[in-house]
Amino acid sequence: MPASLPSTLGAVLIGGLFASMLGGMVNLQSMLYYRSYKKDPSPIKSLVLAVWLLDNLHTAFIWAALWIVLIQRYGNQDTDHIPWCISLTVITTAVVTVLVHCFFAHRVFLLSKRNLFMTVPVLALTLLRLVAATVSTWEMLHYRSFLMFRTHALWIFTLGLSVSSVVDILITSLLVYLFRTNRTGTGRFNHIIDKLILYGVEAGSITCLGTILSMIFWIIPPHNLVFLGIHVVIGKLYANSLLATLNTRESTRHHGSGQRAPVVYFERRPQFSTSDPSSKHSVEVADLQINVETRTNIQYDGGSVASSK
Repeated sequence: MPASLPSTLGAVLIGGLFASMLGGMVNLQSMLYYRSYKKDPSPIKSLVLAVWLLDNLHTAFIWAALWIVLIQRYGNQDTDHIPWCISLTVITTAVVTVLVHCFFAHRVFLLSKRNLFMTVPVLALTLLRLVAATVSTWEMLHYRSFLMFRTHALWIFTLGLSVSSVVDILITSLLVYLFRTNRTGTGRFNHIIDKLILYGVEAGSITCLGTILSMIFWIIPPHNLVFLGIHVVIGKLYANSLLATLNTRESTRHHGSGQRAPVVYFERRPQFSTSDPSSKHSVEVADLQINVETRTNIQYDGGSVASSK
């Protein structure tokens, strides 16, 4: 492999710096989440904790890789060597990606009235993504050479990236479709639905774009490490996507400046009754009930959230 420092070690360094910055955002968003949503269900809190721990482990692997290639191997022009910590960033990214995809797949399942035809393909592709990343990590640890890895495992690494992109597009499309289907004639409620759709498209587009760019630079010549510099950022994008989805729920309280907006929260069963129909109204969606009322706190039940990926 021809040694070109800007497109090899330089790309890894820049990618590591961006990944560290996004890792700091993950830490900040995690802190804000636990401070703002203390009443969230335990499964959601456990998910955030798992993503936070994996993200920090991913950052540690990146720093270890930078130390090895820039300090320990200083002056060594052989950029073909794969440090062990670089290999482990691949599986760590995959696990974070799978957790985020499963979270949104669960929301698709609830919003679609437990429609398995919508949910099962997402979960199957998510499992395939994890398998591909596991094999890719093993091949990297086995060959310890980008040239050998590209020769023997080009297809499996490409499969993992392409499947991840497909899952992003599929989840975003399903959530947008389900939210649009549940629009009502209430102007305020529709405004909230539009915001959720916008969040979904933005978050899904960013993660999908990062994955596609990494795949393009992995496939097309001249072969370099630009794909790796992008790949180490992908896991951070997914982690931030999940945390941003959870942390932006409060923003759905407001239509505009100085106004209080209807609050949307999902329940598995109706949990209140009222004698005044004008103060609250409810719209059945799947097995969930979307309750709309004017108040200051957003409630969530069963791990479902009102914002969209």
